[in-house]
Amino acid sequence: MAGKRRRKIKKILIGTRGSDLALVQANWISDRLKSIYPDMSVEVIPIKTRGDRMQNVSLSEIGGKGVFVKEIEEALLRRDIDIAVHSMKDVPVDLPDGLMIGAIPEREDPRDVLISREGTKMEEFSKGARLGTGSLRRGMQIKNLMPEIEIVPVRGNIDTRIKKIVTENLDGIIIAAAGLKRMGRGREISQYIPIEVMMPSAGQGVLGIELREDDSKTGDLISPLNHRDTVVEISAERAFLRRLGGGCQVPIAGIAMKHEDRLTIKGLVGSVDGILMIADEIRGNSGDWEDMGNTLAENILSRGGRAVLDEIYVTA
Repeated sequence: MAGKRRRKIKKILIGTRGSDLALVQANWISDRLKSIYPDMSVEVIPIKTRGDRMQNVSLSEIGGKGVFVKEIEEALLRRDIDIAVHSMKDVPVDLPDGLMIGAIPEREDPRDVLISREGTKMEEFSKGARLGTGSLRRGMQIKNLMPEIEIVPVRGNIDTRIKKIVTENLDGIIIAAAGLKRMGRGREISQYIPIEVMMPSAGQGVLGIELREDDSKTGDLISPLNHRDTVVEISAERAFLRRLGGGCQVPIAGIAMKHEDRLTIKGLVGSVDGILMIADEIRGNSGDWEDMGNTLAENILSRGGRAVLDEIYVTA
């Protein structure tokens, strides 16, 4: 089969965001494909999205994380590119007609991390410390844990955000571990924040390869990159997210962890100010991932999550 694929597809075009991390991720996929199909040419094509262009505006104001994928998906539908590489936490749960996620590689570290001045840890910050993050989810959990911490909105490339520790007089920033690790910058991490302290975003640490539904040749080509356990985890997380109807505009967290044939899903909904947080988790058979995601969402909605989300959607 592999030989036939190589004869039929000589070149593949990968679309991705033009950010530093997105290019590293797309090139990692490119290298994986070239290692499987040595005689195939692979080209990475940066595409500037609305989310990249409007870095001084919060994501909730410009339409949520979907602003990082819209232009790339349009390029896919125009057939300008063959596949798109996304961070799955940026991908809305409902895809445009004609597109699908064709492969999910193995998940990187899903935790959040702190980068701080002089390696200071979260528990060592004094009253009034300034922490940078562009995530409502992170901000909500920090405020709940440490209400006297000031949250300062920051967005942009990883370098841009790290530089703001100095330029905006921050004590530190919170960022995803996966991005730093993929860029080979793990040594800059001051502290890994346990999932029990700060629950990640659904899809954090996961890459998704999107393609056209009618492109079965390319679908076969990328299928060796699929990691079955990660597929189950991200599918459960997105079922949970879909049932909540949430995205970047609301502080929702979710993480699924598969071990052999068992699955644990944790979820969290909270108010933006961090005063109210509703969390739950369920365990079950990994084959029941969709029912488990839906059940977890229903549990949280029934315990006050529905009122929290309704209030946020009304004021958004």
